[in-house]
Amino acid sequence: MVEFTLPRNSKVGKGRTFKAPEGAKRIRKFHVYRWNPEDGKNPTVDTFEVDLDTCGPMILDALIKIKDELDTSLTFRRSCREGVCGSCAMNIDGTNTLACTRTMDEVKGDVKVYPLPHMSVIKDLVPDMTNFYAQYASVEPWIKTSTPEPSRERLQSREDRAKLDGLWECVLCACCSTACPSYWWNEDRYLGPAVLLQAYRFIADSRDEHTGERLDDLEDPFRLYRCHTILNCTQTCPKGLNPAKAIAETKKMMVERG
Repeated sequence: MVEFTLPRNSKVGKGRTFKAPEGAKRIRKFHVYRWNPEDGKNPTVDTFEVDLDTCGPMILDALIKIKDELDTSLTFRRSCREGVCGSCAMNIDGTNTLACTRTMDEVKGDVKVYPLPHMSVIKDLVPDMTNFYAQYASVEPWIKTSTPEPSRERLQSREDRAKLDGLWECVLCACCSTACPSYWWNEDRYLGPAVLLQAYRFIADSRDEHTGERLDDLEDPFRLYRCHTILNCTQTCPKGLNPAKAIAETKKMMVERG
């Protein structure tokens, strides 16, 4: 029987424990992934005890409190705190989500916080998004036209505008792509759910005049067709979007034009 194991320098060890202040009555433990490329050590999981009576209700509130009061070296991304920027995407209690929109009440027991899976880690909870953003840029996510510019904005009917609902709300947090096994196996060539949803957003836009060119760009055994409809992407999206449907609609357009 074949046995698989992680390389020795990838095995996660037990880290330090940071106690809550004396007198704290409502304590919640947070187990947080830690890795610093500068110290040459293996990754660890540190345990932080957070006093809930002096903390906001969101997971991000707890991480900010940990960084401010328990360990200033903890590193993570954050910005808007309203589920709009996508910066604080991470794996919480086994699910890819946004730390600013996931409440502590939604997690039972101790809270386990890890960086997004599959991506290389820069430090602690910060993944390397370089390849993800390069793939996003490759689909040219802007309206492309050939006709002369109108004197005012390019108009769109309400019916055509409604077709973009469920697409434009994507915040490029990469939760869906990093939950996709096909993306894990083929990240160098498969664009992944998030980027394909963004590609379809402009394919479906009635103001865009390069639909054929966009479909030609996706006509590839890997860029689009590595999707096997596993649906992890739709299940984990913190915005409630359906990348799998966008991918299916793109495939449908490929067949119809053929």
